[in-house]
Amino acid sequence: MVRKMYWFRYWRRLMRYMPPPPPYPYMYPYSPPPQQPQQTQTPQQYPTYMPLPPYPPYPPPPTTPEEELEMLEEYKKQLEEDLRDLQEELKSVEERIKELKELTGKTSRSSSGF
Repeated sequence: MVRKMYWFRYWRRLMRYMPPPPPYPYMYPYSPPPQQPQQTQTPQQYPTYMPLPPYPPYPPPPTTPEEELEMLEEYKKQLEEDLRDLQEELKSVEERIKELKELTGKTSRSSSGF
């Protein structure tokens, strides 16, 4: 009895995701398709699909140690230039902060009334 019950539960779980069976032909009365007047043949239009993306490019061939060394040296130069630019930017920001602190310090002292 337990075994039958298990099978029934398993079968119900399977049938939950199965589509319903098609209707039998005798369920509906036969009706001939409606007659349409003859028209000129128009080409059938198919849905348009987005083109597939191109294949990813092949990976670059392995570089030689000399080429890799050149690339790393160029990259190091670029990083050093970026570092100099950032240091200059940091100095200008620090100067502006100092100016604003002095400005707010002067205004707060004068407005306090002492």
